[in-house]
Amino acid sequence: MSPPLWVLLVAACALVVYAAFVLALIIAGRSQSARGVAGFILDCIVLVRRLLGDPRVPRWHKLLLGALVGYLAFPFDLVPDFIPVAGHVDDAVAVALALRVVLRRSGPELLREHWPGPETSLATLLRLGGATDHARVATKP
Repeated sequence: MSPPLWVLLVAACALVVYAAFVLALIIAGRSQSARGVAGFILDCIVLVRRLLGDPRVPRWHKLLLGALVGYLAFPFDLVPDFIPVAGHVDDAVAVALALRVVLRRSGPELLREHWPGPETSLATLLRLGGATDHARVATKP
């Protein structure tokens, strides 16, 4: 087999595997749990954007949230994202630590005020951030 034909065959196989992977993601994305996770991530993005624009949030916390966004957007992580489960754990730990710092100083009421999503997601977020009274603040008045 000639080298150009060999390269063409490898490229075709890689394209088929990639197409199957994309198709599997599309099918998995139609499930209710995948939509819930996607919604939670979007709500967290809105929350961080709102916190960055709030004058009550100290400048140091805004710098921390900006660094968090940069870390999450940067393609290289401490643990690469292509490693199943563990690849996303470092991102979740970074988010939890940043939220814990913001919660300790600003309080859960500020997060509740800016949270765009459902109350159950807010309770989860507050638990992640270490709020001890998340049950009390999880319901809006």
